Amino acid sequence: ATAPAQGGSGPLTGVVPPVCTPLTPGLEVDVPSLERLVDRLVRAGVDGLFVLGSTSEVAFLPDAHRRTVLETVVKHVAGEVPVLGGVIDMTTLRVIEHARVAADVGCDGVVATAPFYTRTHPAEIETHLRRLAAAVPVPVYAYDLPVSVHSKLDGAMLLGLAAEGLLAGVKDSSGDEGGLRTLMTALRDTGVAGFSVLTGSELTVDAAFAMGVHGVVPGLGNVDPAGYVRLYRHCLAGRWDEARAEQERLLRLFDIVNAGAPGRMGRGSSALGSFKAALHLLGVIDCPVTAPPQIQLDAAETDRVRARLTTAGLL
Repeated sequence: ATAPAQGGSGPLTGVVPPVCTPLTPGLEVDVPSLERLVDRLVRAGVDGLFVLGSTSEVAFLPDAHRRTVLETVVKHVAGEVPVLGGVIDMTTLRVIEHARVAADVGCDGVVATAPFYTRTHPAEIETHLRRLAAAVPVPVYAYDLPVSVHSKLDGAMLLGLAAEGLLAGVKDSSGDEGGLRTLMTALRDTGVAGFSVLTGSELTVDAAFAMGVHGVVPGLGNVDPAGYVRLYRHCLAGRWDEARAEQERLLRLFDIVNAGAPGRMGRGSSALGSFKAALHLLGVIDCPVTAPPQIQLDAAETDRVRARLTTAGLL
């Protein structure tokens, strides 16, 4: 589990959207819609795909749905870009089971959070990641998501595992910009090679690239993948004024996540519902339904999404 997902000597880099999971009205995986979404992302120039992440509604999907998503995307992409499979679950044995499925269907890497539901000690999180790395023949990426799993991943622990060749990278969705800066500094100081740091904070991507991160995993990248590809290329070329302008355009578009009335639904229902509403309005997916118990956007809330897409030049 030492090689990065790109198969070269360097870390995974660039724009790696966490792919939405389109569902049918009967709540099955909508395979043709998923294939259209993947085609749109790849055509826009993304550098990889992360399936079964938070934006993919992984926590809401039964195991059979998860397998269908992995098989569909790996087969459809056919090696054109790396596919990372989320193997998120509560404890190590469950995560290993998901990871073996992901490896079997041909994913280029797997992505795992710390265990959750039970309160987990840092030593247990390290044990969890070590066991996962030992159990599968593909690179393992850690997913730092303290808002959902109630544990912040320790940077020194991550870099220690990376130095041993057990971790290929981390997706940092902690929102802790100081922690991210500290990790990037430590990565340079320790000289660990081939470790990919991907930011999940899609509204501060230019700042993260200025700190030295390797890539971004933007949920909004489902809606405007070309915008994030432009943003990444501006940062890569040092065109920081253009990068800032693109980031601020995307920040305004991101307001779609507030479409759902807070008195009626949770922020997750609003955000994931808005991404799917946007993809439906753009003609990419057939149905904007999200998995239960999430609450669906109504017509007025969908109109808010439409207005933002129009302002952003997408409709």
